[in-house]
Amino acid sequence: KQWYQRRVPITAGDTSFLASSSVFEFKKNDMFRIALVAACFLLAVQSHPIEDLLQQPEEGGQIWAVIIAGSNNWYNYRHQSDVCHLYHLLTKKHGIPKKNVITFMYNDIAFNEENPHQGVIINALHGKDVYEGVMIDYMGKDVTPQLFLDVLMGKDMEFGSRKSLKSGPKDTVFVNFVDHGGPGVLGFPAGELHVADLTKTLQTMYMDKHYKQMLWYVEACYSGSMFDELSPDMNITAHTASNTKESSYACVKDEEMDVYLGDCWSLNWMNNTEQIYPNLSKETVEEQYEIVKNMTTHSHASIYGDLTYIYKEPISVFLGHPGSAIEVEPISDWDYIYKPIPSQDVMMEYLKSKRDKSFDVEETEKLDAEIRYHILTEGKVQEILEQVSYQVTGSREMDTVFSRHPQTIAHPECNKGVLSAFFSQCYKMQTHPYITKYLYRLTNLCNAYNVKNIISAVTDNCNCN
Repeated sequence: KQWYQRRVPITAGDTSFLASSSVFEFKKNDMFRIALVAACFLLAVQSHPIEDLLQQPEEGGQIWAVIIAGSNNWYNYRHQSDVCHLYHLLTKKHGIPKKNVITFMYNDIAFNEENPHQGVIINALHGKDVYEGVMIDYMGKDVTPQLFLDVLMGKDMEFGSRKSLKSGPKDTVFVNFVDHGGPGVLGFPAGELHVADLTKTLQTMYMDKHYKQMLWYVEACYSGSMFDELSPDMNITAHTASNTKESSYACVKDEEMDVYLGDCWSLNWMNNTEQIYPNLSKETVEEQYEIVKNMTTHSHASIYGDLTYIYKEPISVFLGHPGSAIEVEPISDWDYIYKPIPSQDVMMEYLKSKRDKSFDVEETEKLDAEIRYHILTEGKVQEILEQVSYQVTGSREMDTVFSRHPQTIAHPECNKGVLSAFFSQCYKMQTHPYITKYLYRLTNLCNAYNVKNIISAVTDNCNCN
């Protein structure tokens, strides 16, 4: 009815007719103009809610986001906390439509039996709940590497919410991954994503014109190794928490819950984003990278891929365009001390802290046994990898060469093969995260030796131990 309550004629492009007036007054030609504009408006609204139309990116494209916490278990609290915080940044503050945000999260933290604040997840000490309102599209057993890759390629899904990345050649895509990692591999609750498979997926997306530009933010140990060979000509830029040779770090210990609330690099980039809000268009991808790199003091934040065009884009192109109706109040209180710890060591610290606080004799004995097991296993892993290296190289001198430091992953398929063999026959990174410190001794062999010989040596030595 409000379309007809006007004092003045409506001109093409004039949307002020949506405001009501108390006077019913128009001419015949006004009636035609009203009908024309209303028809156009209704056609647009048919496929987009009004709030989405107000936030459309430039040149008719849309912003899409895929965000994923690739872990489970209470001691990995920080991964789901980071993703929940980001979800609210993108949707509540930055105006990206929820239908364009696809979320993977195991969802075993908010109502975990160890959570003293049932149904609540925080990303800062005394921070606000970031769990409420998060729409999780894929959870539990649906958080898998293959399903993640299928969503990226826009395949029709039969699981979860069935949402998929239906982006096109005018759209920008933002991907955030948070979890454990190793040389050329990222962790999932029950599997791994290898650099060989990720590279193939990105190449397919590029050839199929599935995006205009894509920006990856990856929080994981050795995360740089997933993008070290990324082509600069695919319109993709990847910003990682660490380089190819080191751990990323967990931050902000909550002593009551015995968990770290966030990851240092992730907290830093979200902190920077909130500090400049709502002026996201005034900071470029390059500028945020440099700022966050300087803020992240324990690992070497790195950047890969297209460092020419995306590098100079405002971060709003990927993180959203805040509108006047979006809330301004920060989600988290950033006044805290980081107290960083290598992500690979968080599980062991958690077990030791839990044992020290326990007054139950049976529980204490059980925790002592679990801690002893992991200490012995960490030593055993080093022995196995030394034996594998010696069996493959045939000499202690060559074994020393391949054991010095991580090398470039020049043969991704070999990297995938030998790691898959180790994870299936020896130990998994999800349950033994400390093993990622030593996996380079295995993957380095791919740069000089046959993959079948390496896998055979892995099989021999894992079965013996």
